[in-house]
Parts: sequence; C-alpha cells; structure tokens
Amino acid sequence: MGQVTFNSVAQLTALRAGWQLARTAPGAVADPSQLEAAGLRWVSAAVPGTALQALAAAKEVELDAPPLLDDVDVWYRCEFDWAGGPAAALRLDGLATLADVWLNGQHLLRSENMFHSHRLGVGGLRARNQLAIRFSSLTAHLVGKKGRARWRPKLVQPPTLRWVRTTQLGRISGWCPPLQPVGPWREVALEEGPLQVDELSLLSGLDGDTGVVRAALTLSGPAAQGAVPVQLQVGDCSATLARTAAGRFEGAVRVPEARRWWPHTHGTPALYPVGATVGDARLGFGHTGFRTLALGRDGGDFALSVNGERVFCRGAVWTAADLAGLPGSREAYLPLLTLARDGGMNMLRVSGVGVYESPEFHALCDELGLLVWQDFMFARLDYPVADAAFRASVEREARGFLSARQLSPSLAVLCGGSETEQQPAMMGLPPETFGSPLTDAWLPAASASLRPDVPYVSSSPTGGPLPFVADVGATHYYGVGAYRRPLDDARRANVRFASECLGFAHLPDEHEARRVVGHDSVLRHPEWQARVARDPGASWDFVDVRDHYLRLLYGVDPTALRSDDPEAYLRLSAEVSGEVMGEVFAEWRRAHSSCRGGLVWFFSDLWPGEGWGVVDSAAHPKPAWHHLARAFKPRAVFLTDEGVNGLAVHLHNESAAPLTGSLELQLLRGGRVSVAQVSHPVTLAAHQSSQRSAFELLPGFLDVSYAYRFGPPSHQLTVATLRDQTGAVLSEAFHFPTGRASGPTGPVALETALVRQADASWLLTLTADVFVQSVRVRDERFIADDGGFHLLPGRARTVRLAPRVPSEASAPDGDVMAVTLAAPVRYRGGA
Repeated sequence: MGQVTFNSVAQLTALRAGWQLARTAPGAVADPSQLEAAGLRWVSAAVPGTALQALAAAKEVELDAPPLLDDVDVWYRCEFDWAGGPAAALRLDGLATLADVWLNGQHLLRSENMFHSHRLGVGGLRARNQLAIRFSSLTAHLVGKKGRARWRPKLVQPPTLRWVRTTQLGRISGWCPPLQPVGPWREVALEEGPLQVDELSLLSGLDGDTGVVRAALTLSGPAAQGAVPVQLQVGDCSATLARTAAGRFEGAVRVPEARRWWPHTHGTPALYPVGATVGDARLGFGHTGFRTLALGRDGGDFALSVNGERVFCRGAVWTAADLAGLPGSREAYLPLLTLARDGGMNMLRVSGVGVYESPEFHALCDELGLLVWQDFMFARLDYPVADAAFRASVEREARGFLSARQLSPSLAVLCGGSETEQQPAMMGLPPETFGSPLTDAWLPAASASLRPDVPYVSSSPTGGPLPFVADVGATHYYGVGAYRRPLDDARRANVRFASECLGFAHLPDEHEARRVVGHDSVLRHPEWQARVARDPGASWDFVDVRDHYLRLLYGVDPTALRSDDPEAYLRLSAEVSGEVMGEVFAEWRRAHSSCRGGLVWFFSDLWPGEGWGVVDSAAHPKPAWHHLARAFKPRAVFLTDEGVNGLAVHLHNESAAPLTGSLELQLLRGGRVSVAQVSHPVTLAAHQSSQRSAFELLPGFLDVSYAYRFGPPSHQLTVATLRDQTGAVLSEAFHFPTGRASGPTGPVALETALVRQADASWLLTLTADVFVQSVRVRDERFIADDGGFHLLPGRARTVRLAPRVPSEASAPDGDVMAVTLAAPVRYRGGA
C-alpha cells in the first residue's frame, strides 16, 4: 500500500523508550515467563535498531571484533502504559530475522522474514503492558535445513542461508564486516483512531501533458461509516472518489499541464503532495512526480529514457547508512544522499546483498532527483523455489515493498536480484539453470501489478550468451579494475550498461586514516591492511589492483615506492583510482559510445579502511569521489585519445536549459609555455551532446595526441576548458600525450590566500606560476570541497574549507600537496 501518514485520523505511538535486551543460548528460554528466572544480563537498547548497536553502546562488545549474534538467541523486552481507546493495532515494520512476539504473555506472531512488516490487532490493552520479542539463533535454525543446492557460492556463509529471508550483509566474507543484523531494525508502534486504511492502491502516470493519480482504498472504523465523502487531492487538484462497495472507494485526479519529474542532472525533480480527506479527517500519502520511463533493449542495448530523453545513468551501488544500526531515518540518509547528488550521481543501485531501504530513503531520492535501481533482496544463492512456504513469503515481501512505494517517481528499475544468473553461469552449469520462477515469474508479476510504470529485469547482470558479457544488456564490468585490463578495454568491451563496475581499494583522506590507526603509517598497520577488500581464494587483493594502475599511469614501481618513499606512494595512490574512473567515464559518456550508464562498486565503506566506497565510513568524501564528481558533471568537457585522428573533444549539456558559452583549447610545454591557445563559441541545446576533433579547432597541424612522432613532443599537456557565457569555468579536461609522469618537476611558486565566510567556512584560493598536478588540501580541522584537481599557471582556483566539527571550528591550519610539488605548501588562517 502507499505510505500513509496519519494526522487527525489516527494516532501513531512509537514504542521507543524502555527497551532492554539480553542474550541466551539457543532455546534456553522458551517464553517470557522464564526470563526472570534465567538470571540474564540486560542492557538498554534503542528501537528501531539492532542488537550489535545496543551492545556496542553499552560497552558490552567492540564493533571491530563483534560477536556472531547468529549463534545465540536475543531477547528484547519493554513495558509501556496505555490510556488510549480499546481499538489498537501493533505495528512491527521489520524484525531481523526469526522472531516470536508476545504481548502480556500471549504469543501474537512468528515471523521468519526480515523484510515483512506486520500489523496485529491487540484489543484489550491494559494500563501497563509487557511486550517481548525473541530473535532465535539463525545458526541453530539452519542446522536442520536439508536439500542440496545446485551451486555453493564462496562469498555467502553459510550456504544454507538460502532458506531464510534475511540480509547477506554481515554474512559475506572478503569485504563485509561480520556485523550480523539482529533485532527490531524498523519501527515498533501502536496505532489507534476512528479510521483504518485496510487496502490502498495508488498509480501515478501521464496522459499526454496531464498528470493522473488513480486511487482505490478500503476504509474501516467509525469514521468510514455512512455516506462520508472521500476526496483525493494531488497538489491543488482534487476529485471525489466513488463508493464501489462497503468501505471501498475508487477514482482519479487529473492534473493539467503537470510539471515533469526529472533526475537532477537533466531537470527539476518536480513533486506534488498526495492525500485524501474522509469527511473532516485527513490522510497523507506522501508525494509523487509525473514522468515516463522506458528501457530500450533492442540489439543488446540497455538504455533508460526519462520523459523521452535518453539518460546516461551514473552513480554507485548503495550499501547502508550504518551497518551496525541499519537506520532508516531521514537524518541518517540526508548527508549521504546529498553527497551523491552534489557528486553528479543521478542513480543509486540498492543491491540484492543488502536490505530494502525505508520510505524516507526513497522520499529523499524523489526530492533530490536520484534514480533508484532496486534489486529485490536476492543474491548469488540457489533459492528453494519448489518450497511453497518460501514462495508465499517472497510474494508477500515483494508486494509489501512495492505497495509502500507506489508513488515514488525515482524508482527506475526493478531487478530480480544480484548475480542470481551469473553464479550458475560462472560455475559452468547449463543455461536452463540461469533463471528460476523467482526472478522470471513471481517478482515480475508483483512488479507489473503494483509498479507497471517501472521496467523489470531478471538479474544484475543479465543478457547475452552468458549473463555477464559486457556487450549485451547489463553487466558487472571489472575489465578495468579487478581484471587489470588496459584502459582502452572500456571501449573494446563495448559495454552497454554497467550496473556494477570499477572496484578499487580507495584511500580515504589522511585524517580518517589517523583517526582509526593513530599516527602509525597505514602501510604498516595490520588492522587497516586486514580490511582491504579481496575475493575469497584469490592470491591478490584490491590494493594490488590499484598498484597495477599506479604503474600503468605513472610509470613507477609500486613495491619499491611503497618501501622507499611511502609518502609519495600514498600521494599517488590517493589519486590513481579516481583518475582511472574519470578516464573510463569520459570514454563511456562519448556521444558515439555504446554505454548508457555505469554504477561504481560502491558508494560508501562499511567500516574504516581502504574499501570500495568512494565515501568513507564516517560519511566523508574520499579523494576518488572528487574525480568522479568532475566526471559526472551534467555540463562537461572530456578529451579522448583517438590515435592518428588526434584528440576528440566531447561536450555535454544534459541540463534542461540551453548552454551558450565557449570552448578553449590550450597546449602547454614545460607546464608554462603555451604552444597554442584557441577559443571557439559553443551553443548546445538542452539535453545535447556533441563531438569535435581538436584538429578542426586548432589553426594548423599539431601532433596533439603525439601519434605521428615526427620529432620530440611539442607539448606535455592539452587542456580543454568549457565556460558559460559569463566566463565562469564549468568543466576542464586534461590530456597528457607523453604520460602523467612527464609533467614539470622544477620549482613551483604556489601562493595561498584565505578568506573567512559568515558560515564558519573559509575560502582558500590557490595560484601558481606553473602547472601543478593533482592538488590536494590537508587540514586536521577542515574538509576541502574539492581535491585531486590540476592547477593551471596564472588561473586561480578557490576551494571551500568546511569545519569537520562545526562546534569546534577555529582557523584553518594545513598544507597543500600535489604530485608535482617537491614539498607541501603551508597555509594558516587568522583567528
């Protein structure tokens, strides 16, 4: 059903206070009557939340070395007073995972699906009530599970987890911390009032330029009796719903000349409030947006169009706001999703290894203009599709998720799961094992029923003779990355859509590293190194992958550099993974590229370290994030090396407004001397991209890509600058014809200037007399809003410094470092 907000109609009382938890051996306590005699150690617990979160807060466990909560029973209990009316319902929005619920000693529920929500009638509440929930040991439950799986993935442990509907987070070896989610991870609340919404169907769509919201709802309770009118409202428009049966109302509201909802890169994510009045009472159903979606798959393509415009989708695979607590609040999501939006991302993929995010996550994606690729929570395992109880649980799970998000315009792709087809294919099983009724029948049926406007795909990856090939459908592309292919593989692989790609061990900033390991070098700290992502059984890890590209791009021996000059190694390593990703996305965003999107693996780290996330576990951007933010700009210029055809200049204007400005092309020798410099006017319509040859822009022949090699190179750097009509720089692109290591290495006169702002931030302006490569600002108390950028001679660059802890803000005191600086340049702000 749609997400209902109860205002004057019903009172929702969240049960958050007074919770305690205790651990027992599996089966040691059969029901709440035995709890007191068991002599258990109880600790306070936050609800919604998880047991690990509560135990860590009570100093009972360390999250760096957590206990395996799957091995024990965990009991939650609370007492609450009730002075309300006799009619009430108990809402349990998520219980992880095998849960029994008692109220005042009466057993109300047995739940075996973490993703089910429950609404239980609980008439006859007392003035003082006791609520108890037992979360049974998952390990003990799985001991009796029989049935041979057709394949056994190495990542997920134990493989019998396929029998239970729970998350794989905390149960994946190689890259995920063993933080096993157990407990009431979503809201527990009591609901009362004169009106209950028993069923609700809401469908939002477009009829030409008219927005249409169709509703069907079934009401009960005193407020729904008699001839009470039901009015559906969408923005300023409304319509009276027709009574089609007792308590059943149906109808539609039409919104003339409706504003379209767009991903933020392509327009405004316009939203309309949706609600209903039942007599004098008000129901809120959240917001909706009007847009069309189409997924083109002809000839192996995989192209998403929004409102008739093909959208290049870029972003990351979402992980979790906090794995220990699995928070579902707006406050938990807002800083992370804002980072995604500000970093130019327009799509996030919620992977099947995780959890369904709360309605607040999807509401924020609606507001911020972030498309959501939504996997159902299935990944890698051979699920027991012949089991009738499993099927019933799955269908309820899918319909529960979809019905709570019927109005969300950001929901863009529904997917059967992660690597459900790839696993059997990679293990050499025949093609008839790739699919199943789960992903080919049950989930698409639920999707078509409740979100017919959203395209459905059976798995990620999918398509082609094998589901993981790159040139058909959606793929998990690690040619550049884990497979250590050269950068031109991003073109030769003919990628269509990378729903996962480019996994690297991304370094966080130095402040985050020191916060975790103190002042010891991260290169020597065993705990830090143990958290480097790796595939089970592989002889390499993802630092080795990063080192491969460090050698490729900068021509250094990573092993020797790590030993002889660890500071230089860390400085280059902080940039190289972002540089590689920037190169790949410049290739994929070409007007003539086959690629329609790429989502990096993944958005944020699950714990401190050199993880795959481009955002660290403290929600701060890593150096790689800044490179992606430049590669993801809606208005951007890129350069690609086309060999003897020179350099191709790619211009993009994805925004809804035309772009009038200029394109500058400059060739530099020695970091100072301008070999050539030209400027041309640029006009791009809304949602337009174009490609031009550098040869046609320059006044005469210059071996701009250094492909002809008739003599020594005339320059070491080509710079393309896109400006708007005011002259402001929108985007820059750089090409190093003789390699990144060939830049100037002589003395640099770099000057800094600081200006304090009213909001406690500072503006740091940098100027230099020579090209400075990969500039980064380091400050213990402040975070720079950009990094890894190149500084051109005579062109000032301003960076905003925001306090890491606003309440402790003082003056900046840090330094500027760069690949081509012999030593950091110090700066300090006045009080």
